[in-house]
Amino acid sequence: MALRLPPFVPLPAPSGPDALIEVRLSDLQPTQMCVGMAEIRSRQSDFADDSAEERRRYLRHKPTPLVRSSAGELWMVDRHHRLRALLELDPSATAFGYVALQLEVSERRAALEALHQRGWLYLYDGRGHGPLSPQALPRSLADTQDDPYRSLVWKLKREGVIAAAPLIPFHEFRWGAWLRSRNLPSFSSERLEPALPAARALARSQAARELAGWIGPRP
Repeated sequence: MALRLPPFVPLPAPSGPDALIEVRLSDLQPTQMCVGMAEIRSRQSDFADDSAEERRRYLRHKPTPLVRSSAGELWMVDRHHRLRALLELDPSATAFGYVALQLEVSERRAALEALHQRGWLYLYDGRGHGPLSPQALPRSLADTQDDPYRSLVWKLKREGVIAAAPLIPFHEFRWGAWLRSRNLPSFSSERLEPALPAARALARSQAARELAGWIGPRP
């Protein structure tokens, strides 16, 4: 299974610390329909050990690229997992971001179409169905669905089975779609263990070599 994603425009980096703005997480709209809840639970565990000042310092060093419409609506183009993790812990929390794109349109449909044309939307749901209409995207980060295959890929990356590819949008979802087309034992984001041995072997196999982040067999 290959994701039918449009070509993408690379995200610009922030121009400097003065470009950062502080935003409420509750004001941010997601650009993807789903997340991996296993990663979110892991990030919540990390956040729980930090003080408010430590969280703030961390988020300042991991700014979120934002798209802003002329009506002031904000979409986040990255950082969905860490920010949803924090939002669940503290619904009043803020984070730091920078405006990667200022749109001249105010209507939501037109704004989402502009994002879609840049390849900045992931329009598949938690079961891998799609692409759906941009209008189907949730308006709140809290309403993103769980995709257990996204959780599985997070675990494989954490184990060093798959390498990061930060310049490729939805890199983990591309791997998830590929694994979804394979025959894996039943699993969930809360219980990844049944699928991990087969997923590790598949991700290291020659069949996966065309995917970005492929490392291959262990030496």
